Amino acid sequence: MRLDGIPLWDGTESRGPVDISWEPDQIGEVRPAAQRHGELCVIPGLVDTHVHLIGYAGENQPDFMTWPLVTTRDEQVLHGAAHAQRAMRHGVTTLRDLAGDEAQIALRRAFDAGVLPGPRIQVHGVVGMTAGHNDLFVPPAFPLRKPTADGPDECRKLVRTWARAGMDGIKITTSGGVLSIGDKNGWRNYTPEEIRAVVDEAHALGMLVASHAHSEDGIRIAVEEGVDSIEHGTLLSAELAEKLAARRTPVAPTLLINEAIAEGRVPVTGEAMAKAAELVARRNVLLSEAAAKGVRFVLGTDANGHHVQFGDQLAEVVHMTRILGMDAEAALRAATSDAADAIGMPVGRIAPGLGADLIVLRGRPWERIEDLATENIVAVVSRGHLVAGTLP
Repeated sequence: MRLDGIPLWDGTESRGPVDISWEPDQIGEVRPAAQRHGELCVIPGLVDTHVHLIGYAGENQPDFMTWPLVTTRDEQVLHGAAHAQRAMRHGVTTLRDLAGDEAQIALRRAFDAGVLPGPRIQVHGVVGMTAGHNDLFVPPAFPLRKPTADGPDECRKLVRTWARAGMDGIKITTSGGVLSIGDKNGWRNYTPEEIRAVVDEAHALGMLVASHAHSEDGIRIAVEEGVDSIEHGTLLSAELAEKLAARRTPVAPTLLINEAIAEGRVPVTGEAMAKAAELVARRNVLLSEAAAKGVRFVLGTDANGHHVQFGDQLAEVVHMTRILGMDAEAALRAATSDAADAIGMPVGRIAPGLGADLIVLRGRPWERIEDLATENIVAVVSRGHLVAGTLP
């Protein structure tokens, strides 16, 4: 397959009109050409480094907390597939699920094998403590709970268990959360010894460690123990921003979801709304200052199909320019080449030998970020196959 004479933004910079050829699943030749499609452009498929695929994907939203407790895993997998395919059709061709288990691994394998069309997926298993953020999504009396680990030895064992299951990485929680029931954002989750054990064991097994952290203390302890990315990073102090910038540690700011919860634009409890509002009230100044210090922000939405839809990733990139002060090209890099590099995926750029994930758009989003909109999508190519629209 090929595109001829189309303006290219290759994941790092504008290259002018080019001819591009590819065969599933690899970019072939990219060479300068006479312009044929001046009103269109092609950019790499987007990379969302923080999603949750398992959630209700139908039109009528059930209760967010109880749906997973009353729905079989077989049925949940189908909803996860629908979410992944919706993201793909909206140009998000790589997703990292940060609370996965065997269900998301099954989706990854089915998409990789071509059993179903779907985006590239990475899956991280959660290592969290009893009464931690991840544990508190399940009511106290409910008997079927997600695995927890307390103490360094249990933490190591759960990392190994997830490695045996086929996980790509590990997620830990080093602060409380917003949607979990009964905790506070500032609650400590894990001691330095426990975090150190998780990071050491995961790295020994070749897995990256992503850390959920809203509070300043939660971010600090994660940074000190050497995690590979910060998820949310909401109350990021100037001191920690300088450390993260020097280390080039990726931070996924998940902007839209926290605003939607804080403002009550999605169905949430009063507790969740209050926690999110407290965070958002301080967030914008801190994160914009962090961006000015050179913190490496990458696209991460926390999309779950309930509070943030799959397909809203394009709006998140636009919002990054408004909240973080990034220019259009920096925001696009954060959603393509830099996000792909942050999770070690050979995508995010349009260059020979890389994966063939492309979006054909109307406009010039590297000059005017508002052109990055779902209504401007002309075609999406994922793994070398046309999955949405029509190629010019």
